[in-house]
This record gives sequence, C-alpha cells and structure tokens, in this order.
Amino acid sequence: MRPGVVAVLVLGLVRVALAHPLAPCVLELRETPGGVVEVGWKTPLVRARGAELEPVLPARCRPLRTPKPEVEGGGVWRRWTVDCGRDGLVGQRVGVTGPGTVVLAAVVRVTLADGRLVQGVTSPGRPLVTIPPRPRALDVAAAVGRLDLVRDYARLGVAHILTGPDHLLFVFALVLLAGTARRVVATVTAFTFGHSITLTLAALGLIVVPSRPIEVAIATTVLAVAVELARPRAASSLARRRPWLMAATFGLLHGLGFAAALREAGLPAGEVPLALLSFNVGIEAGQVGFVLGVLALRRAVHGFAADVPGWLRQIPVYGMGTLAGYWWLDRLLALIR
Repeated sequence: MRPGVVAVLVLGLVRVALAHPLAPCVLELRETPGGVVEVGWKTPLVRARGAELEPVLPARCRPLRTPKPEVEGGGVWRRWTVDCGRDGLVGQRVGVTGPGTVVLAAVVRVTLADGRLVQGVTSPGRPLVTIPPRPRALDVAAAVGRLDLVRDYARLGVAHILTGPDHLLFVFALVLLAGTARRVVATVTAFTFGHSITLTLAALGLIVVPSRPIEVAIATTVLAVAVELARPRAASSLARRRPWLMAATFGLLHGLGFAAALREAGLPAGEVPLALLSFNVGIEAGQVGFVLGVLALRRAVHGFAADVPGWLRQIPVYGMGTLAGYWWLDRLLALIR
C-alpha cells in the first residue's frame, strides 16, 4: 500500500475521531381505534455532527401530551400522544426530516388499529414511508413486503458500515497489511467470515455482550493492526505472514459491534432470518465498495508514491495508531464511568 493513500484516508477519518457506532433512529407509532396514536422517537446518544433528525407526522395529528425524554441503553426515547382524527394514519406519510437524512437511516414501525404492521427504513431518497390505505391480496402483500424488507435492511447495513470509521479504518489497515490483491481478497473474506458468525449469534440472542466493552475491544483491534504496520517490513510475524488469521479473529469482535446496531434497529417478527441476512449483505456490499475504492486509489498513485521518503511513510501509520489509542482511552473511560 502506498503512503499517499494512507495519508488521504486517515486524515479524512480524523474529523470523526469519536467513531462511536452510528445507530439508526427509530420511530414507533401505535394507533388506537379512535385515531389516537402513541408516538415513540429514539435517537442515539452519539450522533454525527449535523445529523439532527426529527420525526415527521401527518399534519392533521395534533399533540395531546408533551414529549418526555428518557435515556435507555444507547439512546434517548421521547414518548408522547397525538390525535390524528377518525381516519387515523391510513393513507398518510410518516418518516424523518433534517440534515441527518444524508448520514443516518431511521427505522419506522407503525402498528395500525386494524392490527397491521407497517415498517420500513428511510434513506436520503426516501425520507417518508406511506401507510397503505388498504391491504393488498395476501400473497402479493407478502411478496412485496419481503422485497421491501430486504431492500431496507440491506440499506441499513450499508449505512452502518460506511458511517462507522473504526470499522472502516480496521478494514483499511487490513488492506495495508495484506499488500497484494490475492492476500487482500483472502484477508477481507476472513474478516467477513469472522464478523458474520458473531453478528448472527448475537442478533439471534444466542450470545449477549454489553456494547461498551465491545466498543473498547474494537478500538483495540485497530490499535493492534496499527502497531503491526509500524513494525519494519522485514520483521517476520504471524500477522504479516497470515493476515487473514488476524482478520478472522478480530472479525468476531466487529460482528458483535454490528449486532449492537441491529439490536437498536430491531428485527421484524416472523422475518428475522431474512432481515439478518439482508443486513449482513448490506454490510458486505459497503465493505467491498470501500476496499475497491482503496485499491483503485492505490493504483492511481502508484507512479509517484515511490518517491516519498521512508520516514514520511510512517507518519500516517503513527497517526492511525494515535487515533485508535484515543478511541480506546475514550471508550475505556466511558466504560468505567
């Protein structure tokens, strides 16, 4: 890997130095037969700068109760009640608005008075979800609903990996460590294998690990790879000879981090395997796109990067280690508090 690539990407990540997982917002609506709707709006405790989302409700819904904030887990819930009239939410649009729509996805879950459950994930191109006016034929509704679920949870997976600087920096460091294209493929595949195992187990509730210790562990993985990159290339170590072993092992920890974000979003009842698979596919799609971008950039700077002095090549690596060390200390202090 050429040092120019390292400098560009590492410096680009410094501005998001906190690098906590950017969990999605959640909008929950429960409609009663009289048109009164219980509203729940969850925002993560840590948000990207400028990502101030707000819920969007139908204009005819008037508030009956003032929102009350409550801290639960890794987010803040605001709950209140609105009156949407006799017609309720059917045929209306709900979702999110604000500058954060270009950064974060939001999960929308609506339970209607007739028992139907409508859910979706917002995106920059689709910030609102339409409540269907009447049920479609069961077979058509089921097929369309599954397609929507696959699209929404895959989009959520892409958003999570691309807004997680610690995950991206770790993948980037693996590319540096692997070196050749063949070794990059093997190393990234091993990372995928590792995090897919723990993501599945944690999402299904077979293993339960608090999120804060996992955040510390993920920062440790980035620091460990940075230390390995700082060693002389001539130094022979297991990580240098077989980087895929490190990738698979540390991937187990990153999978627990991915699962924490999925728990924040929630898994739809009756479609857990499909939603889990779609989320993981989205993570892989975002990861592959990132790796391809890094490889393309490396190829683009191949000609002039060879003239960079050796001492200058180490500066970005030490910057990566410093950043990872800051994350580790910041998260450890948060864990102790």
